[in-house]
Amino acid sequence: MMEGISNQLILVTGASGFVASHIIKSLLELGAKVRGTVRSLENEEKVGFLRNLVENPKHKLELVEADLLKEETWKNAVKGCKYVLHVASPFPMAIPNSPDELIKPAVDGTLNVLKACQEEKSVKRVVVTSSLVAVYEPYLPFPKDAEESKTLTEEHWVDGNDENVEAYPRSKALAEKAAWDFVKEIPADKNKFELAVINPGLVLGPLLNKSNSTSIEVIRLLLDRAVPAVAKTYLPICDVRDVAQAHIKALVTKDAAGHRHNVYTDSLWMKQIALILQKEFKPKGFNIPTLVAPNFLVWINSLIDKKYKTVVSRLGKEFKFSNERLRNVLGITPIECEKTIIDSANALIDLGIVKTKTKKQKKTETDAKVENADEKSKELEPEEKERINAEKTTTEVST
Repeated sequence: MMEGISNQLILVTGASGFVASHIIKSLLELGAKVRGTVRSLENEEKVGFLRNLVENPKHKLELVEADLLKEETWKNAVKGCKYVLHVASPFPMAIPNSPDELIKPAVDGTLNVLKACQEEKSVKRVVVTSSLVAVYEPYLPFPKDAEESKTLTEEHWVDGNDENVEAYPRSKALAEKAAWDFVKEIPADKNKFELAVINPGLVLGPLLNKSNSTSIEVIRLLLDRAVPAVAKTYLPICDVRDVAQAHIKALVTKDAAGHRHNVYTDSLWMKQIALILQKEFKPKGFNIPTLVAPNFLVWINSLIDKKYKTVVSRLGKEFKFSNERLRNVLGITPIECEKTIIDSANALIDLGIVKTKTKKQKKTETDAKVENADEKSKELEPEEKERINAEKTTTEVST
């Protein structure tokens, strides 16, 4: 049992989220008293699974309503807590119409939580979830002080005030910067709590409920073959279970206070991810796209669908992050990327988010196509009928 966690009241914001739900599960398993915030207790589909994360926990999970943009909702949320894990933040599926759609709830939400903590004497340490996109984004110039090592550390920052930076990286950088500035300026007559920050990469791993995570969408697209080819993009991967452990270790590790912590396993090209999935899931009936799309085709797609614009800016860019603090300060050895990717895919299948195909299902689909061809052949010329019958015979033999 991790020292300092058992029987302590710990607040986790955004409880129903991908990362937060894993944190809550781990905390309950450690015997902690956990209070989680959600926007609405009435949405049973979204929050109901949280009550069943751990069988017979030492302390029953407490859920309360709180809204990032409503400062008054946080006073009761933090009351009596020794630790606060501020995980809640918007994560977009598509580019927002206005950057403020992401920046305002990220920054104001973080400050509203911290304001409540400075008024609550019981709070000793707060851990804020930031992101590697607050450290570096590949479409930006590579930092000169990292050119020799080719590795980015917690010392590097994205400029959140630069309007040329995309909305999501700006929101994470500005929210994190606001947190550090706030803690430095806490008045002497207020509760001067400690702050630590966690900066995860692309968070993959097993889902705990059917509500899909934005970050794991990349795996779903490949399993569903929703894209015919993959772009030449490089993704900094981490495992949600490592992210959860990093948050918890950051609560009780003395040297974590006052520092950022990159949570990062390795960077992989999209094709490498696709090949891992192909090796594991092709025998199970999945047809994973592994062809790399030419850059100009991705660019053309970006003119039609604006979500591809973020992909274009990253094409061919290779970069890595240091995870020394994760390993040496927090004492976490990252889960291998291959396991993370396979576990992500299995969770999507097990939860029914991605439909699997048995041999029987595939044969039924083939038979349906053949029957459809038979119907159409009645209306065709004799030469066309011969061609369809030949294809039918070939299909039946192959199945």
